[in-house]
Amino acid sequence: MHFDLLTTDSKTKARAGVLHTAHGAIETPIFMPVGTAGTVKGVHQQELKDDVEAQIILGNTYHLYLRPGLEVIEAAGGLHEFINWDRPILTDSGGYQVYSLSGCNKITEKGVKFQSHIDGSYHFFTPENAIDIQRTIGADIIMAFDECTPYPCDYKYAKRSMHMTHRWLTRCMDQMKSTEPKYDFEQALFPIVQGSVYKDLRKESAETIASHDAIGNAIGGLSVGEPDHELYEMTDLVCSILPQEKPRYLMGVGTPVNLLECIAMGVDMFDCVMPSRNARHGMLFTSEGIINIKNQKWKLDFSPLDENGTASVDKIYSKAYLRHLITSKENLGIQIATIHNLAFYLALVKEARKHILDGTFSSWKEKMIPKLQNRL
Repeated sequence: MHFDLLTTDSKTKARAGVLHTAHGAIETPIFMPVGTAGTVKGVHQQELKDDVEAQIILGNTYHLYLRPGLEVIEAAGGLHEFINWDRPILTDSGGYQVYSLSGCNKITEKGVKFQSHIDGSYHFFTPENAIDIQRTIGADIIMAFDECTPYPCDYKYAKRSMHMTHRWLTRCMDQMKSTEPKYDFEQALFPIVQGSVYKDLRKESAETIASHDAIGNAIGGLSVGEPDHELYEMTDLVCSILPQEKPRYLMGVGTPVNLLECIAMGVDMFDCVMPSRNARHGMLFTSEGIINIKNQKWKLDFSPLDENGTASVDKIYSKAYLRHLITSKENLGIQIATIHNLAFYLALVKEARKHILDGTFSSWKEKMIPKLQNRL
């Protein structure tokens, strides 16, 4: 696995590159649809390829570990085989879900004891078994086990948590080196920068993560409730420290505007549940702005979902029909809206990449931001 940085925009820090993996090349900047439990909700894998044009998807270690369980995934030959997906997969370490979903958790230096949100059973994640679990799941890119601090977060807690995350990273890397992939392809471990919204902590964490010389690096602990200006300030600071020649993954971000602003700061990879989750509630991201399809104004609007959309559903179905499906709570409505939103996100980063390569990213971005913020 390796990363080729092709060009950097002359007026911003936006970059275009290619991340090469055993399951194919990923053109960056890229958005990664979230397939928490081995599925992007409501979307067939073939639709992810053909309509959404997803180059890589995410799986979640916590959810897959609990259900269907490692026995099933390993017997299938890994997650790629289990879900019939022959393109790259990234798994997070499960840390965020351990803290946010479990009914009870106890964090110690050794690891985290937590209770399953499914049946209340108790489990224990350590840096070592987080690596072992992700070895069994078989993602191309796996994440180091870390603590994602909440927002707001006390400075002392953020500092203590960051240092523990750094110690856990050393254990993750040692476990990675002492084990082999279970399947016939390489896996890469990405460490995660933490430090909440404190500049000195973010700087220290970014320098520590950079010193490990991993294939790629991630920025965590953002998009957890902080205002956008803090998200951008921390992202810009961290990107100025992380190695130029390595891909940078900003975890859990965000809106279309967030994507373009953070691409301009030098981020290469993104994931977020927003396009799929908001689709289920009738919010569409389009080339002309944001639509709440439940609104009465769309009841008799028989125009296509998005005249400039790239997905087949954008031309086939009208706004009035989708409104009918969503307000009637029909599953087809959720499926159409999800495909549309994901395809829009992928088309947006693809267009950003084109403008970076053409040297026109900065002017294009300034034209796009007002459109993306527009409420239709």
